[in-house]
Amino acid sequence: MTSERIASISLDADNYWSYKRTHGDPDWVSRPSYLGVLASRMIELFDRHRITPTVNVVGFDAAAADGPEFVTCLSEYGCEIGNHSFEHEPWLHLYSPDQLRDDLNRSHDALLAAGAKEVVGLRAPGFSMSPDLMRALVEMGYEYDSSVLATWIGPLARTYYLRTNKDLTAEERRQRKGLFGSFWDAALPNKGFEWTAPAAPGGQRLSLTEVPVTVFPGLRVPIHASYVIYLSGYSPKVAAAYVKAAVRGCLLSGTEPSLLLHPLDLLDSSDAPGLEFFPGMNLDFGRKRAILDLALQELTSNFTVVTMREHARHVRETTTITRDVGLLDRGRRVDMVPAR
Repeated sequence: MTSERIASISLDADNYWSYKRTHGDPDWVSRPSYLGVLASRMIELFDRHRITPTVNVVGFDAAAADGPEFVTCLSEYGCEIGNHSFEHEPWLHLYSPDQLRDDLNRSHDALLAAGAKEVVGLRAPGFSMSPDLMRALVEMGYEYDSSVLATWIGPLARTYYLRTNKDLTAEERRQRKGLFGSFWDAALPNKGFEWTAPAAPGGQRLSLTEVPVTVFPGLRVPIHASYVIYLSGYSPKVAAAYVKAAVRGCLLSGTEPSLLLHPLDLLDSSDAPGLEFFPGMNLDFGRKRAILDLALQELTSNFTVVTMREHARHVRETTTITRDVGLLDRGRRVDMVPAR
């Protein structure tokens, strides 16, 4: 990797059913999908900006009927395929080590079977991290994780989510107790770093590259596309100024950003009826596309955009920042319960 300034872009391909499931809608069990529409929107966006991002795919979707076409289309375009767990349950931090290994390996195998050339990185759904998750990735030979969102806003988002989802059962509320992380996450680095831990008895020393989802330097508030699109619903000019200030903040602080996109950034309520609860779904796709174009133009004008794998390789070559995985237990302790 050269000394040029780099950035990465990733999209978490959360499917229709996964949003319904997290929201507590019982009809998620039919597993509705919008992957066909999403694929065409993604390729059109990527091609317009001449980028080949990393797309994190849910293992269940890779194994579904429309999964191979979706994964193969992206792989042939040049995108890296990342692991986004098999069942997309944003409470992986509640999983036992055996449950984690089973879920992650099932997803890994499904992605390869669907046409992914290689899978070496993960983003946990809902930023649901734990020391056991990082150990499982090391055991699998993964090169990086990208589940850190170093912001203080997670608990506020969780409070809003729980207040607007009054039909959740007591068990569902308990599962979502640690959703979106803790206030402590704001103390984690906003730049790439290495997770470390001493060797467990009979095991290997943990060392795993982390490429955080970048937040606004200093302010530690999110800057990924969903937040900017939501802001644009109030004022496109303020949203544009926010994007430009965030990129400027990254340049001044020496932060090489990793921008996160989600499917609903490229879809509107006509594409996904029933998801009107999600911020920004009151905007049509044309307005969303204008904001995405602005954000991607700012990024590509100031940085060389690479895949998450290339970004992780750059971090390993340049960083001196380390953190012990034990920090993930701080502020995240909840009763261990079976995931399903």
